[in-house]
Amino acid sequence: MELTTLQIIWFVLIAVLWIGYITLEGFGFGVGMLLKILPRNEKERRLTLNTIGPHWDGNEVFLITAGGAMFAAFPEWYATMFSGMYIALVAILLFLIVRISALEWRGKVNSLGWRKVWDTLHTSVAWLVTLVWGVAFGNLIQGTEIRIGQYVERGGGEFIQADTSNIDAALASGDQHFLTGGLVSLFTPFTILAGIVFIALFLTHGALWLAIKTKGEFQQRAMDLAKKLSLGSTGITAVWGIWGQISYSENAIGWVPLLLAAALLIGSTLMAQQNKDVPSFFMSFGGLALAVVWVFISFWPNAMKSSVDPAYHLTLQQASATGPTQSVMLIAAVIFIPIVLGYMAWSYKQFAARIGTENVSDEPAGLDPDKIREFAK
Repeated sequence: MELTTLQIIWFVLIAVLWIGYITLEGFGFGVGMLLKILPRNEKERRLTLNTIGPHWDGNEVFLITAGGAMFAAFPEWYATMFSGMYIALVAILLFLIVRISALEWRGKVNSLGWRKVWDTLHTSVAWLVTLVWGVAFGNLIQGTEIRIGQYVERGGGEFIQADTSNIDAALASGDQHFLTGGLVSLFTPFTILAGIVFIALFLTHGALWLAIKTKGEFQQRAMDLAKKLSLGSTGITAVWGIWGQISYSENAIGWVPLLLAAALLIGSTLMAQQNKDVPSFFMSFGGLALAVVWVFISFWPNAMKSSVDPAYHLTLQQASATGPTQSVMLIAAVIFIPIVLGYMAWSYKQFAARIGTENVSDEPAGLDPDKIREFAK
């Protein structure tokens, strides 16, 4: 059975939403990872956080929308992924909650200890959530231990695996796709390297963001760091991409976005060495976007690949919602997505100016710890 036009459109839209999340929150997580590394004092830490302050919550919209689109357009994809990777995804949710709390609460109390706690938590979860996202994307490329079958009550919930010779009949009789390997099966040499690649790319992306958003001595330090990070991140990404394309990709056309991503990341590195921060950042942005395109092409036309047997692949047709559901959703997407994108473009334009430590108030932020109960400074 061939894919319908609506199924193709929604697969592309979901990929676009993930591109938005990775490219925009990529620098946000990178800034978080650098929060305890690059700034040397409190004013520089506040400056660092001010660069993402107007944008981080809007960037998170891409994640929420991507998850909602997967749930509505391809419910079986959502169910298989979220049930099989339940612990990892709950961990990501908790990390994101801690990150939000750190961003929102850091400046509420004028206490060095209070700020240190939230900065440490912010930095820690930025590293962890980036690693987990990398491992998750690595599993999409490599495939996971997905099988078709059903759990029965006897034997403490024994799993009865479907015969690979007659998958259609098994699905028609009520069998479903299950990720049976558990949490440990998600960590392989390839997926762990994917996590390291995401960390390297986000660190570079974050350093370049700080370089284009700040000025003065701090900006130069950010640029100097980006020069070093870009060399390492480009090299390790090349190794991972070639490994993934040769060993795991379903489509030879995946070489196209992969090579284009490589060209942009190399260009970003060269621009960084010449202190050209803006071209370097936008090349990094494009390289990340094309890397996500490559990830989605690598498992097309499946929603999730099985590393056990190709017969157990969860195809987009098997994962899809009905045509009318996807049609109604498409109408809503056509109306609201341009509004959201327009608002975000306006927001980035409004806060486009570079800032420095002189733009950070000398007045301490937050309530005096002794006066918290009085709700007054």
